[in-house]
Amino acid sequence: MSNQTSSQSAGWISGFIGVVIFSGSLPATRLAVLQIDPVFLTVLRATIAGILGGALLLTFREKLPTPSELISLALVSGGVVVGFPLFTALALQYVTSAHAIVFIGLLPLSTAVFAVLRGASNPQWRFWAFSLAGSAAVAFFALAKDQAGGEFSLFGNVMMLLSIIVCGYGYAEGARLSRSIGGWQVICWALVLALPLMLVLTIALRPDSFAGIEAPAWLSVGYVSLFSMLIGFFFWYHGLALGGAAGVGQLQLLQPFFGLALAAFVLGEPVSVAMMLVACVVVMCVAGAKRYV
Repeated sequence: MSNQTSSQSAGWISGFIGVVIFSGSLPATRLAVLQIDPVFLTVLRATIAGILGGALLLTFREKLPTPSELISLALVSGGVVVGFPLFTALALQYVTSAHAIVFIGLLPLSTAVFAVLRGASNPQWRFWAFSLAGSAAVAFFALAKDQAGGEFSLFGNVMMLLSIIVCGYGYAEGARLSRSIGGWQVICWALVLALPLMLVLTIALRPDSFAGIEAPAWLSVGYVSLFSMLIGFFFWYHGLALGGAAGVGQLQLLQPFFGLALAAFVLGEPVSVAMMLVACVVVMCVAGAKRYV
């Protein structure tokens, strides 16, 4: 096996591990927001991950980013450190994680769209055809009643759509920046930039008592702080660097299926046939769109 082939294989393995880690984010967040305020959860997880990320940067004596890199890092931070966690936490108060996971199927497409808007590629018309088809499938699903038994939640669905938009931008910007400062350094610096504000808000928004928060919620906080906000990005960006963004990025299309399985087996949430069908349609549309980027 050549060195290039070996490197690509390692990239696919690393990317796959990253996708599996990210797949547990929504079920874990759903467990946490049952007992923890979503805004407090957002700033708490960012604070924990930011402290760990800062410790890593100090340990390896990473050089400070340039002013232009700091601007890009601030945008990454707004998308993946603050925006996505906050919007998903707010949404998961009103929709199940199984419902929300279907929206995650649009994340690779959102990332690709922002890459296009930044002039990174010039897609064919087929790209936009697949894009519209996937968006229509998600819109149709969002207008239906939640299969878990609740009624349609406009707020929950809007929050999920916003989370996909800001996260897609954060991924696109982070992927561009990782070529100059490194993959794991991007997420660590993004976390450190947000840390001062997140720490202040964590202290200000902390509940009067933690007595009502049980072990599953705290374990979920640990998962989204350590794995979803830090370790998952290490594997993901490492995989993109070794195997190439175009190839390894396709692995993210598996995330809705992993997430639905976790929602069913860990949380006991119902996963309907309609949810699975929509997830399949979204995955096929995103795969088609990515082919013509």
